[in-house]
Amino acid sequence: MDAGSQLLLNPSEEEQAHDVWTACLEQIRESVNTQSFKTWFEPMVPLHLRGGRLTVQVPSQFFYDWLEEHYYGIISTTIEKVLGKDAHLEYAVRTDEPQVEVDYQITPQPAQRPERRSFPPQPSSFTLSSPPASSRGRTEPASGTFQSFLNSRYTFENFIKGDSNQLARAAASAVANNPGGTSFNPLVIYGGTGLGKTHLIQAIGNYAIAHGKAKRVIYVSSEKFTVEFVEAIQRDTTSEFAGFYRSMDILIVDDIQFFAGKERTQDHFFHTFNELHQLGKQIILSSDRPPKELKGLDDRLLSRFQWGLTSDIQPPDLETRIAILRNKSENDGIDLPQDVVECIAANVTSNIRELEGCLISLMAKASLEGRDITVDLAREVLKVVVGDVKSPLTIETIQRTVCEYFSIPEDLIRAKTRKQEVVSARQVAMYLAKELTNCSLKTIGLHFGGRDHSTVIHAYQSVEDQMRLDQKYQANVGQIKRRLQMLGHV
Repeated sequence: MDAGSQLLLNPSEEEQAHDVWTACLEQIRESVNTQSFKTWFEPMVPLHLRGGRLTVQVPSQFFYDWLEEHYYGIISTTIEKVLGKDAHLEYAVRTDEPQVEVDYQITPQPAQRPERRSFPPQPSSFTLSSPPASSRGRTEPASGTFQSFLNSRYTFENFIKGDSNQLARAAASAVANNPGGTSFNPLVIYGGTGLGKTHLIQAIGNYAIAHGKAKRVIYVSSEKFTVEFVEAIQRDTTSEFAGFYRSMDILIVDDIQFFAGKERTQDHFFHTFNELHQLGKQIILSSDRPPKELKGLDDRLLSRFQWGLTSDIQPPDLETRIAILRNKSENDGIDLPQDVVECIAANVTSNIRELEGCLISLMAKASLEGRDITVDLAREVLKVVVGDVKSPLTIETIQRTVCEYFSIPEDLIRAKTRKQEVVSARQVAMYLAKELTNCSLKTIGLHFGGRDHSTVIHAYQSVEDQMRLDQKYQANVGQIKRRLQMLGHV
């Protein structure tokens, strides 16, 4: 009897589902990195197993779409191994509405991917007649062309993806490909100043227009919307103003926090929101904080802001900041030395706007003073921007410091040797790289002779365990940390 048959002997459907899904997770864990496993697989909950049909619950329609897009092969192979070739997998999407299950049949070579569906189903769209003339600032030319007020530079192609914006970027892409046809309506992107919210929400509009997903897309700040509404009241053209915005396929409103305290504007936007949502049109909003934390907004408006998906953008990690600088400098035709890129990325951590501003200042100073772009020049610029400047802590610096401490040739720490003293030094270096840098486990492993992320995890856990058991060992690790501090890296 094989493992799959043995699992089916458990007494209840719930227990069978739990045991089968646990067996699946053990195999999936070997195929994906730790962060992906925690993000996309741990939240899935096994519900029941009936025959060869396993049902698991996912938190949202977005999870279902993401899993189908990125992990279809891994899941199908795993289910087949555990339950056999005739296995079925059903996703139960958790919503506020009654639970809806999606039949997702797993076969060795699926002839057709399952059709994607929205939860809850969106209302059928229909064609609007030509809108009446808009209020001041939104009048369409007689030729029938339409101005979206989107910045053409804001595209998905030049939006740098990273762990800090992964969910928001994926949700934006899903909306851009199917505006009004997903459960992400409205899509609310929030985060601090200069993190890329405006770039991302405008990228949706630019993509939708370029790929024929929508014709009438408008981008407007909440302040501009308010000013236009006040002018419409003064000119007695509020019906035309309403008709214009309610004729959109995609309405993008930036910085909705500035609607606070503007009661009549909120009331008007509330009805515009309802109209567009009922027509199955897409609404995209940005804010500096989650909708539930916004003050001075009507409760019924806040409730609607939370109907769809709310996703944040966090400050970029070190690797993302380096990628942003690289992308910006390449677009400007500037070849930046790696040590300059790392110096800027290590010191400018708050937001992307400041990061790009520092790069512009550096290039301007080099040009005006006729100097080469060096770390010293970068430090001069950084002192003006951020004050105290520290050198970036690199994995190479950690490796060198550890090897010096243990009197081991530096090349050995990256070699395949299994000598105990080298293995011990390598594990300490991996531990410090994970503790003291923002590098991913994959990146750390690559710096140690191309080892995988599981080796880094094992090294980290081994060092932690050893420090708990051995005070001298703990003191050695502490001394290496202090050496890095004296070098000005920590």
